[in-house]
Amino acid sequence: MNKSIVSLLVVSALGLSGCVDDGKDGQDGANGNDGLSSLIVQTPLAIGNDECRNGGIQIDTGIDANGNATLESGEVSDTQFVCNPAINQIAANEILNNTNNAWFMDAAYKLEKTQQSVEEVIRERGSAKNIILFVGDGMGVSTVTASRILEGQNKGMMGEENELSFDKFPFAGLAKTYNVDAQTPDSAGTMTAMMSGVKTDVGVIGVAEAVSRSDCSSVTGNELVSALELAEIAGKSTGVVSTARITHATPAATYAKSADRNWEDVSDMPAQAITDGCVDIADQLINFEANLETRFAGLDVDGIEVVFGGGRRHFLPNDAAFNSPDAVSAVEGDRTDGRDLTAEWQANYAAGEYIFDQVGFDALNTETTEKVLGLFNESHMQYEADRHNDVAGEPSISEMTEKAINILDNNDEGFFLMVESGRIDHGHHAGSAYNAMTDTIEFAKAVQAAYDSTNPEETLIIVTADHSHVFTIAGYPKRGNPILGKVVPVGGTEPSLASDDMPYTTLGYTNGRGFKDLGDETNADEGYSNSIVTGRVDLSAIDTETPGFHQESLVPLSSETHAGEDVAIYATGPGANLVVGTNEQSVVFHVMDYAGDLVAKANAVLD
Repeated sequence: MNKSIVSLLVVSALGLSGCVDDGKDGQDGANGNDGLSSLIVQTPLAIGNDECRNGGIQIDTGIDANGNATLESGEVSDTQFVCNPAINQIAANEILNNTNNAWFMDAAYKLEKTQQSVEEVIRERGSAKNIILFVGDGMGVSTVTASRILEGQNKGMMGEENELSFDKFPFAGLAKTYNVDAQTPDSAGTMTAMMSGVKTDVGVIGVAEAVSRSDCSSVTGNELVSALELAEIAGKSTGVVSTARITHATPAATYAKSADRNWEDVSDMPAQAITDGCVDIADQLINFEANLETRFAGLDVDGIEVVFGGGRRHFLPNDAAFNSPDAVSAVEGDRTDGRDLTAEWQANYAAGEYIFDQVGFDALNTETTEKVLGLFNESHMQYEADRHNDVAGEPSISEMTEKAINILDNNDEGFFLMVESGRIDHGHHAGSAYNAMTDTIEFAKAVQAAYDSTNPEETLIIVTADHSHVFTIAGYPKRGNPILGKVVPVGGTEPSLASDDMPYTTLGYTNGRGFKDLGDETNADEGYSNSIVTGRVDLSAIDTETPGFHQESLVPLSSETHAGEDVAIYATGPGANLVVGTNEQSVVFHVMDYAGDLVAKANAVLD
């Protein structure tokens, strides 16, 4: 049996060609002999047919051998499939169903804006005068999503359609966060990767993977150069802002080299490390300028211009006489070497200003301030939701960001600034989605403040995280369901029940300290004074939307842990187009280097 497939377009074209000239009439043929009948059967084919995906006609030809006037399968000698052409046009009224839809129009608008952004940011290497790196510590994708919804619901929206400031950036990619020796990372190794372009081990700062943690003697020869140091050498102003202790892992990776992230002051170090010549992280910050000039012979730099954060205890001696006016401990300082590093810093920078509270912060003149060291808390700064309870008052991360930029931009050569929201991470560790998300929302405001305070044509802004947390958004809640609430299904009004006949929340943790009902408490760390809760809790009568509610967890641990999935990178400004796809976390450094040409400019000075 013969088989062939043609298109209706071809059949139509052949038919039309036959109408041009039918030629001369021929002579009638002779009558044939009576014999068997030839039959032709046409069968319509539906869309999706194996031979004609868009439908068509099947034409079977054959001899009616048994004379029953029906062409049976065994009598078919030839089959042709005449297929409908693929649909390549849509009726105007059909496409209007799409183009008039709000979702369609919003996506089309954003695509157009992104194309404009591509044309604006693709420039030559070194086009970025300023570079700002924002790090949301522990701000995984689920944290971004949940915070976006919460901010939207706080505005009176359903929530899901809301956008955080950096959601609007034209470029985004992913970073793989693992450390050289760890599947699930810590902040020391991840931030070292972003600041130096080199992945390293858990728990070490500013040094390569060949170092042995807590072994001072292994540091020499493994020191890395950070983006902040390159910017300093190149003549740019530099700044470090964090809501954590300024000696904590993430901010420390901008300026320090340490075999152990916990060596925040001399009292944290083993005697052997001190004997071997290692210096604590707080000391390295105060003497950053001298250390950098010692490392590179003939170099003359002016040091870090802006330092805002917590961690005052690591700079003060263990003596109540040195307590700050807002000290909360009987003895604020931890240092066992008797040194007051705040006084040493002021001696190094006579024109600099040391501040410790909101009053001092507000009094800063951004046009005349040359150097500022702001240590606003004995340990970490307050959670954003708890900031109003600070003894002497302290600035928000958005306020610190804006003020830092207004000081740093007095340098015509530009600046490098790192801003960390460290307490997102701490909220998650404590099992408080509320605190983690409210700090993320404030972090997004800081990003917006930076964008508004700089020229987008000459400023690269990158927003990312060092790692994520075991924080989940689960169940099947209906659109607009309170993100901190219990799961209420689509079309429902009452919470869904699990197999144990108890309601459950949208947000939860895979591990951690578990359920807490602390009411209006805005300090997540208060949860550590309560026992770890294992197993499920009946939440029927519990208001899960209060600040003091801590979500249930599956695996009981003393503290919730980091997670190992990729984190997002968002970017805008010169060089932002390089942020695309899935990358090693160290690529963040290379994007900043390309945008600011930091290595080449630093080498030009050193040569």
